[in-house]
Amino acid sequence: MCALHQTTVEELADSVDSGESVTVVDTRPPDSFEAWHVGGAVNVPYSPTDGLGDEWDWDRVDERLGDGPVVAICGKGISSTAFGLELGKRGREDVSVVKGGMQEWSKLYEVVEVETDSDDLFLAQVQRRAKGCLGYVVGSRSAGEAVVVDATRQHHEFELVAADEGMRVTGVFDTHVHADHISGGPELAERLGVPYHLGERAAEREVEYDYRPLSDGETFSVGDVEIEVLAAPGHTTEMVNYLVDGEYLLSGDTLFVESVGRTELQFGDDDASTGAELLYETLHETILELPGETRVLPGHVTVAEDGEYAAASPGELVSATLDELREELDLLSLDEEEFVDRLTDDTPEKPANYETVIAVNTGRETPDNEESATELETGPNNCAA
Repeated sequence: MCALHQTTVEELADSVDSGESVTVVDTRPPDSFEAWHVGGAVNVPYSPTDGLGDEWDWDRVDERLGDGPVVAICGKGISSTAFGLELGKRGREDVSVVKGGMQEWSKLYEVVEVETDSDDLFLAQVQRRAKGCLGYVVGSRSAGEAVVVDATRQHHEFELVAADEGMRVTGVFDTHVHADHISGGPELAERLGVPYHLGERAAEREVEYDYRPLSDGETFSVGDVEIEVLAAPGHTTEMVNYLVDGEYLLSGDTLFVESVGRTELQFGDDDASTGAELLYETLHETILELPGETRVLPGHVTVAEDGEYAAASPGELVSATLDELREELDLLSLDEEEFVDRLTDDTPEKPANYETVIAVNTGRETPDNEESATELETGPNNCAA
């Protein structure tokens, strides 16, 4: 019988990224696997009580897995452990199980520093790998201060980035009320005793958290680093973007490097055209009026069912200039009627549990515990149109 041991999600990511000859086998039901899985994984449904799924036998499993090392994963590590033990009984000697399963995979982060021409500006993109959530730490090296933008629920990841640079967090900002993940902004701000900021139209979303409203054109400073607030309604009414030192646009869910933000999550399917009209105006009268060399740093990147990023790779900067996006995104060249039709005719699947996530992010609901919060967020972000 093999010695079944656990591997961490960090070790799994290293194996996947390095192209190691290892088979990642996902033991969840097919519908869960097809919705969201580790890149390169194969699906072998397995139940701790009922064994292999329908249409499977162990000869087929052996054929699927090959002769090399096997890493098993499931939702929480339960069915994959039972599967790994069964493989051991059948003579497999190099089998491991991912500790915490896909729930832990959903909490894996990479940090990418943005190269700038400023000796003072520190700007880092914090990537939540499995969900494609992108948040930011913006700081002044000379002042030793930083602000956090779009922190996820694992907000300590952002605080650590600032601390590693010798900076203390003096403010926390969200671009909007998120629908795909629970924001860590209010909790981080409360714990540190610093202001939490949202766009002033957040009042229309019935936000119950204490926050400082931000108006269009308002500016604030972190040391000598200047940040300007740009109202950017469309994906949501209260959406704001943050222009850092006039060169770096933290665009939230307004503009991605592979698409634009969808509009029906707040407005509903029947009124998605209203949001699309607002987004068109935001893009053409505000965002695309900025200099072409402005670097767009979005709030998300689309993650495909197989775990691949739609742009760049995990651990690489997800970014593009406005000039590059003008050339690459046909959505930006459409007239308003065509744009609205494109955004409303064929919308992708909505983020899992998005209505409850919105309720949590406005302070109207609270998850019962860590496990329920994790389950609310399970799956990709699905924020792009």
